[in-house]
Amino acid sequence: MEGTSMTNQEILKHIDHTQLKAFATWQDIQKLCDEAAQYHTASVCVPPCYIKRIHDAYGGRVNICTVIGFPLGYSVTSAKVEEARAALADGANEIDMVINISDAKNGRFEAILEEIKAVKEAVGDHILKVIIETCYLTEQEKIKLCEVVTASGADYIKTSTGFGTGGATLEDIRLFKAHIGPHVKMKAAGGVKNAEDLKAFLAEGCERIGTSSAVTLLTGGQAGSY
Repeated sequence: MEGTSMTNQEILKHIDHTQLKAFATWQDIQKLCDEAAQYHTASVCVPPCYIKRIHDAYGGRVNICTVIGFPLGYSVTSAKVEEARAALADGANEIDMVINISDAKNGRFEAILEEIKAVKEAVGDHILKVIIETCYLTEQEKIKLCEVVTASGADYIKTSTGFGTGGATLEDIRLFKAHIGPHVKMKAAGGVKNAEDLKAFLAEGCERIGTSSAVTLLTGGQAGSY
């Protein structure tokens, strides 16, 4: 993707406009959704507790993405599956799940594969993005998780929650590209601080970027925080 030659309007079509703070108010969520509707972002990424309210208030004007097992990833598989089902029933169209990072550190990649498969089965034709939280992983663990996500049938591999010790890096995106299958797309999240970062991640092949800052950055304001 030629991110450096994209217009701001084109860039915004790849943004998951995000508000996931624990203390996000309905006014915060309304602002997010109004901006998403105005600037045609790919989605709004919001806490599960707001899905139904957004769906009822905005209908099809915004594409609703939410998170499960978030942000730490260590809830049991059955809980993640139920979270995903409830989110879809409330009106979400896309699910961003966090893997069990402890399983990755313990080398239990088969367990991670089975969990992603179980969530994907619950999600069905809806988009499933898998957050591997790169800041906690070695290069070999990242490579193995690229293989796991590819084998799972998930739609995206995603770098980060934005709540860990670090966010997306171009180096991780390049590593992903070398090790994911052709059907797996990439999402970068966290660490996107300016318009140049947005363009750079898109130029490296990211299909989505999760950030709260893009609308502000591309419409003349200062960076927000994810």
